[in-house]
Amino acid sequence: MLVVGGGINGLGVYRELALQGLRVLLVERNDFCSGCSAAPSRMIHGGLRYLENGEFGLVKESLAERDALLRNAPHLVRPLPTTIPLSSVFSGMLNAAAGFLGQSGKPARRGALPVKIGLTLYDLVTRRRRALPPHKFRKGRATHAKWPALSAEVRCSASYHDAWISYPERLGLELVLDTARMAPESLALNYAEITRDGDQFRLTDRETGDTLPVAARLVVNAAGAWLDEVRRDLGDAAQNDTPMVSGTKGSHLILDNPALHAALGGHMIFFENSDGRVCIIFPYLGKVLAGSTDIRVETPTRTACTEPERRYILEAVGRVFPDLPLAEQDIVFSYSGIRPLPQSNHAFTGRISRGHFTHRIDGVVPQICMVGGKWTTFRAFAEQTTDVVLAELGHKRVAHTGTLPIGGGRNFPGSAALAQELRQRFDISEERARRMAETYGSLANDVLAFCAARADDQLLASSGTLTAAEIAWMTAQERALHLSDVVLRRSDLAITGQISTELIDGIADAMGRALEWTAQQRAAEIEALRQELHRYHGVSPQVLDQRSTQRRTECALAARPA
Repeated sequence: MLVVGGGINGLGVYRELALQGLRVLLVERNDFCSGCSAAPSRMIHGGLRYLENGEFGLVKESLAERDALLRNAPHLVRPLPTTIPLSSVFSGMLNAAAGFLGQSGKPARRGALPVKIGLTLYDLVTRRRRALPPHKFRKGRATHAKWPALSAEVRCSASYHDAWISYPERLGLELVLDTARMAPESLALNYAEITRDGDQFRLTDRETGDTLPVAARLVVNAAGAWLDEVRRDLGDAAQNDTPMVSGTKGSHLILDNPALHAALGGHMIFFENSDGRVCIIFPYLGKVLAGSTDIRVETPTRTACTEPERRYILEAVGRVFPDLPLAEQDIVFSYSGIRPLPQSNHAFTGRISRGHFTHRIDGVVPQICMVGGKWTTFRAFAEQTTDVVLAELGHKRVAHTGTLPIGGGRNFPGSAALAQELRQRFDISEERARRMAETYGSLANDVLAFCAARADDQLLASSGTLTAAEIAWMTAQERALHLSDVVLRRSDLAITGQISTELIDGIADAMGRALEWTAQQRAAEIEALRQELHRYHGVSPQVLDQRSTQRRTECALAARPA
């Protein structure tokens, strides 16, 4: 089996296929989870708003998968109390009817009654195996007592629970590492590329240029937004130019605004912007995540949050919390990705289904295309795709993943209990123990044992709790090959606004020793990362330098005698 694409859908189906006893090769041309899978809203949710599109099956599936991730990856997926502020009662009652009738325009503003109906259905789906508390409504006075900074226009509110994911890219990586342990005859490669070579394929290592022939009985095309490009390159026999994927761009901001963080009261605020687009604000790793946009795009490419999008998101937050000061300077990081949605002619992008399906393409080597999907349902989509593959090959299913723990979710006692255990076993600081527990889950024991055996388990300058030994772990065990792999996907250094010039230099030194970089390679890696942070995440070289200066000043003040 050949799987093309190392986003979350590709990694999910790779694990699923490998556990059935098939020999599977996954090929990702960049790093694992470096495309759209690195740019989600970081919610694991049932999709409350999908109800008004009539997608009851998708909501039921999403809720089941949400609860499965809470069980299987509790170190990364956690409950998220969510509140909907409401300013009307009856508005939006015809939204669902319009969706059933195929109307593609913007829905009417949602009032309390349709939200009540939706949340009742939401609770009804999970009534037998409820993992989270049922919803509740608050009247205006109680709402403003709990969230005093909310707009005065809010007349009542509805609260329910979904979930959030702290490190989505790490969950994808853990699928790779789990599969390597449980099905060693299969292989997942990052920074590799597959091309057509006659009736079969050729694999190219993008780091070295080395090539190898590859023979496969079947291809799973899990290229996401690039699915149409890949299916043609790998031999769509019909040479069909009709696209299967219709992309929309979603951008998000990470804000360092303590007043806003406090105003949220630990809840996500799930609200409707003036244009009908549903937006979110929630506490994320000590900062605030706000989003998102939903802009149709014609050609898939790597993308960034633009100035108009930043204004759109900040203005949306300002409408919900009008008296809180918000400024561009609060943005410590931004990110954007293209959602690989099924092809649709809906005028309002919010009407486009977030569902998924497979499509088979005939050829000398048939392709099974994975169309659509979202983070929450990756396992279910992988399972369904695998069933299609097994039927094609005449192979019986021998393993199920619905209750299979993921990575550090195995034997995870909870972050607090694990952190205490790590402090006692490895004699490390409380801060480091907490971060290791929340980042690696139960795998933190393996990481710290690796670090403790090395002489370079020393803190990097300005890093807080990161050591050179941990960087060596990421290169030796987690397939990190470039600075961006560590800074953007195997740590929270960039997304939480910690990354600085000084810290980049320290990480480059550690990676350079581990990977035997030359001085020229080290300099090129640093420049590439600085440009990537500036171009795609709104973090300029000047900001990186300012953070280094600020950190050195803080350290000097802390060291000064009382």
